[in-house]
Amino acid sequence: MIVYGLLTNTSVPQLYLAGFLPGLMLAGLFMVTVLIACLIRPAWGGRPERSSWADRLASLPDLIPPMLIFLAVVGSIYSGLATPTEAASLGVVAALLLAAVNRRLNWEMLMQCLEGTMRTTAMVMMIVLAAMFLNFVLSVIGLTQLLTDFILGLGLSPMQTMAVIILGFLVLGCFMEAFSLLLIATPLVAPIVSSLGFDLVWFGILMMLLLETALITPPIGVNLYVIQGVRGRGPMNDVIIGSLPFVAAMLLMIVALLLWPEIALWLPQKLG
Repeated sequence: MIVYGLLTNTSVPQLYLAGFLPGLMLAGLFMVTVLIACLIRPAWGGRPERSSWADRLASLPDLIPPMLIFLAVVGSIYSGLATPTEAASLGVVAALLLAAVNRRLNWEMLMQCLEGTMRTTAMVMMIVLAAMFLNFVLSVIGLTQLLTDFILGLGLSPMQTMAVIILGFLVLGCFMEAFSLLLIATPLVAPIVSSLGFDLVWFGILMMLLLETALITPPIGVNLYVIQGVRGRGPMNDVIIGSLPFVAAMLLMIVALLLWPEIALWLPQKLG
């Protein structure tokens, strides 16, 4: 969302607010999907873990550290105390304080964190730089405006044009990594969406859903390979087949956003 906000000059706090209701609804759809699957095939639910209420209550304090980091990052953005970049720094400080409280703050841990940060930053920045260079070339040669004029000249209604854009994202998501797709496609698609009269905050949430769908769409869905690696057994086809009901749930959420944009826009309009 932060990258999308930077690319489209859209408010990141409003994007965060817009994501709450669709995120809760999507979580509910996933829960219903799992429930239906386990009702059809109880064996898919695995062996239930038995625990007393005392054990459950005793585990709740483990949620406090991530909640504190969440409040430090997101709370500082919504309160106006920090920009998204500054909020990320506050998250790092909060994590260091928690490590110190748990007596795990040492030079070895810091060096591992710095090395991981440098590797991740280098990888992401290479993708960002390559995408920015590509977008610059596309803009210079006039392809962005040409594509906008071409799509608007097809004579399709705004909703039909949006359906074509969504279909394009779903197809590209089968073969492209989600972050690369975000960086390459956003500068091309955002002007078209804006010219059709759609809200870019709403489209940002729609795009997040499309990108997340791409992560579990075969054959290049990255999360499919992650799950297969965690499983460590069985054929890859089992993971692909198992992901299809969740792909359907995400497509249902995408349709709901198309039909009722207020799902994403209600909170930003009330609190933004």
